[in-house]
Amino acid sequence: MKDLLDIRKDIDKIDEQIVKLYEERMKLTSDVAEYKINTGKQVFDKEREESKLETLQKKAESDFTRHGIRELFEQIMAMSRKKQYKLLTEHGIMPPQEFEPIHTLDYSNARIVFQGLEGAYSQLAMEQFFGENCNNFHVESWKDAMEAIKNGEADYAVLPIENSSAGIVSENYDLLVEYDNYIVGEQIIRIDHALLGLEDADERDIRTVYSHKQSLMQCSEFLDSHADWEKFSVSNNAVAAKKVKEDGEISQAAIASAKNAQIYGLKVLRNSIQNNKNNSTRFIVVTGKKYIPIRQTGSASVLRSITKAVLYIMHCRILFIMD
Repeated sequence: MKDLLDIRKDIDKIDEQIVKLYEERMKLTSDVAEYKINTGKQVFDKEREESKLETLQKKAESDFTRHGIRELFEQIMAMSRKKQYKLLTEHGIMPPQEFEPIHTLDYSNARIVFQGLEGAYSQLAMEQFFGENCNNFHVESWKDAMEAIKNGEADYAVLPIENSSAGIVSENYDLLVEYDNYIVGEQIIRIDHALLGLEDADERDIRTVYSHKQSLMQCSEFLDSHADWEKFSVSNNAVAAKKVKEDGEISQAAIASAKNAQIYGLKVLRNSIQNNKNNSTRFIVVTGKKYIPIRQTGSASVLRSITKAVLYIMHCRILFIMD
């Protein structure tokens, strides 16, 4: 058996190589930014990044490392975009924005959009922020939610931005860059994932699991203990629950909130399967209106959310709100 100290020395050497290669990669990011400054090319290229992630995943030797490689390079690409946005901002690519200061948001007659189906965590965050009786509708994707604001179909959208276990939701940071929408509030909710199956199913029957990719990451330890299960990513946890019910296959299960079992007529096979039992997700409230929400309470928390977003995208249409 190899000595633990020797193993740690080998890990340290590998980590040093990773740091060196990461710094070399980030230097190339400056060259990419310079090219985009001169050509006007957009920083975020979704098709390019997705193709790159798929190529890198294929190089992995196991499902476990394949999942980790994707998560690792998603973060590396996110950091690369941060640097590019910073350099673009320094070159004055984005002009200053004019905002209207307001003390409270008036959403009494507002229409709110969330992504997913009934039972989605986004719906729960929306109801906690706007109230259960708010005028709302749902769409298939986060991009659709931003489009709804752009087209005047909705006044506000509720989007997840960061999870305490899985990290940032990079797609939504990129949407903040793509659209002229602005953060005006936040809502943090506890995320408690359950394994849901058909009424007559047992955990031993399960062979296939569906959920959003973030939820699959948040439940990786539980899923790793069932290495023979196939895992498939879908657009939303509630979508996964609905699919299991509609397919009627006893071997299928969904990872979603226990509330979805009641909504879609499923059974909770196991509760609290997330890695972090204190798992939570930060949602942001965005609008197409240039508001500065100056509030006496909660402004520091909103500031933290906005600060993180600014550090990510730099030239995004987001404003700092100081107490």
